[in-house]
Amino acid sequence: MDFDKVRNTPRTFVHVVLNDSVSLDINELPVSAAVREHYYDAGITQLYPPQEAAVKAGVVDGENVIVAIPTAAGKTLIAQLAMLTADGPALYIVPLRALAREKYETFTALPGIDAAISTGDFDAAENDLETADVVVATAEKVDSAIRNGASWVDKLACVVVDEVHLLGSANRGPTLEITLATIQRRASGVQVVALSATIDNPEEVASWLDAELVSSTWRPVSLRTGVYDASDETVIFDDGNRLPITADSDSPPETATDLTESDDTSTDADTKATISLVADAVISGGQCLAFVRSRQEAASLAKQLADVGFGANPELAEDIRDIGTTPTGKQLADAVTAGVAFHHAGLRSDHRILIESAFRNRDLRVICATPTLAAGVNVPARRVVVRDLKRYTGEKMAWLPVLEVHQMCGRAGRPHLDPYGEAVLIGDITNKIDSSDAQTSADGEQKSIRTESRWRRYVDAGPESIESQLTARNALRTHVLALIVAGFADSKNQVLDVLDSTFFAHQSSTADLTAVIDDVVAELIEMGLLTTETTNTALAATAVGKTVSQQYIQPTTGAELVDGIQSITSIPTEQISVLTALEVVCGTPDMHDTYLGNRERADLYRFATSNMDTFVTNLSEIDDFESWLCTIKLAQILTAWSNGVTIDEIVERYRVGPGDIESHVERARWLLGTADALTETLGVEVDIFAEGHTQL
Repeated sequence: MDFDKVRNTPRTFVHVVLNDSVSLDINELPVSAAVREHYYDAGITQLYPPQEAAVKAGVVDGENVIVAIPTAAGKTLIAQLAMLTADGPALYIVPLRALAREKYETFTALPGIDAAISTGDFDAAENDLETADVVVATAEKVDSAIRNGASWVDKLACVVVDEVHLLGSANRGPTLEITLATIQRRASGVQVVALSATIDNPEEVASWLDAELVSSTWRPVSLRTGVYDASDETVIFDDGNRLPITADSDSPPETATDLTESDDTSTDADTKATISLVADAVISGGQCLAFVRSRQEAASLAKQLADVGFGANPELAEDIRDIGTTPTGKQLADAVTAGVAFHHAGLRSDHRILIESAFRNRDLRVICATPTLAAGVNVPARRVVVRDLKRYTGEKMAWLPVLEVHQMCGRAGRPHLDPYGEAVLIGDITNKIDSSDAQTSADGEQKSIRTESRWRRYVDAGPESIESQLTARNALRTHVLALIVAGFADSKNQVLDVLDSTFFAHQSSTADLTAVIDDVVAELIEMGLLTTETTNTALAATAVGKTVSQQYIQPTTGAELVDGIQSITSIPTEQISVLTALEVVCGTPDMHDTYLGNRERADLYRFATSNMDTFVTNLSEIDDFESWLCTIKLAQILTAWSNGVTIDEIVERYRVGPGDIESHVERARWLLGTADALTETLGVEVDIFAEGHTQL
């Protein structure tokens, strides 16, 4: 293998140039004999070319390394080599709990390795984290551990960051960025290994982390990506091949590309094409993932595919029924009986785990999913079909990011099982083209224009560049307070010094955050979370500020909880109930919102007005009545749960998904516990939050 080393300040970046040379044998790796035997038993005898490149870049020698390679090209093994050869404990940071669970099981299977997990739903005891060889955790749990002074962080010798491209995520990016910046201050000399399948600007990330870069397009299973052209019912692939697809035949399927329509005669052209492509993959012996824009669409497509049928699986269907019999669970079990499943965040977590496991074990042939399934969980298939390339943003229909589509496509092709992987983009073949699409072709033929537009947008285009999201005001408030609470800074200048080591500062070396930090500090002081005598003196967290940060809530949530606690003290004791506490926590920014149906508004209004004496809110002072009604709906759902109403009844009564109920209950417990901690900090005798926490 040849390596073209390109000098770039301050490191040498390694770009992989592949040829037919033989890769390193497992026996040549600096790991124990037991680990080598473990790899041999798993069928791993030689490294993939990108894995060899990572070894030569120093991943087993304690060097910082960024690995930007496709899905299934061996990132997990690279991470294992870094952690197994580190001179001390290792940390593996993941974005999702499901991925954490999967990696924890993988690392636990390594000989001689004591692994622990910390994600919120699976939390090891502090002592277990202290003694573990490998800790698997979400970035949020690591950030929380740093804020609370967890000593195990100081001992880390290696940190692996999976899905590092999420630095550009508005939700998770700032936390991941600050965690990486602060963890290197806590654990001096720690090795950082960052992994991603989709990075447009990996050189920037590598330069920020002072790391070697291993970048490659090599895959163990070839992947071809195509666009469905409705004008001649053909998929055009990027390798020049074409696949004819008959999407609206009225006769039973006699060939892999001739499929009966489902009983739903209103099936649109996008869905007909999707059904035919899924059937073609399954008939030829593969598995298929079909991505759609919403939960409802995932369930609807699964039903239509189940009407076709892809092999019965009554045992799995029975397991699903045993977990729960909500309408969603019944619908899922019915689809699974025909070899098809759907997957989205509204499902119960146990259902999602069953579906993912069954698909990996080839007990399911098809999953219809929202894009969240592509975000890291190991569920590869022979073919991926992306039916919807647009989704509703809350204001309009918008194109999916290129990075997200590439993540979905990267699920195609399973090593040792599939001879190839295929990804097919469909997306809006029957909708009107927009003005930008119309300019892509001079001949004016609309169907060709649509095909060319999708090709240009997603097949030829690389993913978007990673851009730091740290300067979002909510993120800055949260992390400035955390830096002071954790002892990284006690003045504005020291805050700026820490921020100078972030990815944002690396990307925007000329940016001056002084004025922004002045504003953020002033806001935190006004909230009662920071204190200082003058703008130039040392900053310190108040007792409330310390509690807010260590309980891992946003400053705005903390301020609202304090207001709610103080309001409760003015309500007569006989009018206070758990519903009072739930109104306070359900209205905070850290509580996930819920959907409010038109038919619910009248009932909710009657319920709210009949319980106004119990609530802390004055009806005449509500600025956003719609939002407040959503708060009351959440409080109703949680009250029903605490009163022993079954998930089935709650789903039917309030039109929410079983997975949503699980999420709402978990967040409410967290916020009720936080509110109770704040009552102690404030020295206020309010027991209703503790009572609510116990009831939930």
